[in-house]
Amino acid sequence: MKKSILLFFSLIVIISCSSEDEVVTDNNNINLFSTQARVVGYFPTWRFAIKDKIEFCKITHLNIAFANPDTNGNLILNIDSNGPSLEEVISTAKSQNNNIKTYISVAGGALSVDTSNIWKNFLATKDQRTLLIDKIIQFVLNNNLDGVDVDLEWSHVTVGYSEFVLELREELSINGKGITAALPSETRYSLITDQALNAFDFINIMAYDYKGPWNPTDAGQHSSLNHAQSGLNFWKNTVGISGDKLTLGVPFYGYDFENSSNVKAFTYGSMVSLNNSNSEIDNVGKKYYNGRPTISKKVKLAAQNLSGIMIWELGQDSFSEYSLLKTIHKTYNDLGVNTTGLCNN
Repeated sequence: MKKSILLFFSLIVIISCSSEDEVVTDNNNINLFSTQARVVGYFPTWRFAIKDKIEFCKITHLNIAFANPDTNGNLILNIDSNGPSLEEVISTAKSQNNNIKTYISVAGGALSVDTSNIWKNFLATKDQRTLLIDKIIQFVLNNNLDGVDVDLEWSHVTVGYSEFVLELREELSINGKGITAALPSETRYSLITDQALNAFDFINIMAYDYKGPWNPTDAGQHSSLNHAQSGLNFWKNTVGISGDKLTLGVPFYGYDFENSSNVKAFTYGSMVSLNNSNSEIDNVGKKYYNGRPTISKKVKLAAQNLSGIMIWELGQDSFSEYSLLKTIHKTYNDLGVNTTGLCNN
């Protein structure tokens, strides 16, 4: 009877998943896309104070978020003057992982009207783009960074975006620096050309925020395993980006829909602090997030189809044995996939 049930469920898995996007929980049956993977972690400036809690030895790429231009094109990184500097954060990261790649992430999903207009004006003409790009290159070189992550989103992707990407790519390449992007899970902005997409070294798929405060009565999971599969399928199969240029984004946060008039984001770490058992599930009532089992399944999905995992964001983790970063690291390690080669990987 047990054998029959096992066979039945095995057939369901085979029928319901394409060979390219199959989710396998048995490590022995996984067909790895590669034995090497990226782990990209975003680290916003408002988390700099907890830099010593971050296990930088478990990530390959550190994206500092976010820098934005002023009206003169100078990149501004809003850092608490009483807290650690950018130099101190990078020094801490390098002390754990000398091979870590450090990027400045520009823009971000929540821009003020003024900042959005500044971006729009700079992207609009060749002369303005050149001015901004010169300032970006100066920032990268002055801070000894490895590249730039472009995180212009939705209405902030305006005329001149693709030209900006191509021109920025050219200048970064001259200086031996890289360029990446964060893009939505199942949307290709109409202003992004094929040439611009191909200019990125890799793309971070933001496979989260399928639900949120913008639709407060539609409670539910904002980043399920099915959402991850859909985002993967869109970029790899519909758009046609090679798996070696794609990284699957996972959230270290969730949304609380208990009060539909005030839907709020919360951190995974806050859920674990309430009860350690919350690390093994994906919701408590109408509080939806990703626990360790789901994160592990997403890593396995990525290991079969793409070149890595991206995290938004490192400071939202539980800095304990229930850490999601630890889960990512261990899952890759158990699969025989190398990430940093450090921290027992």
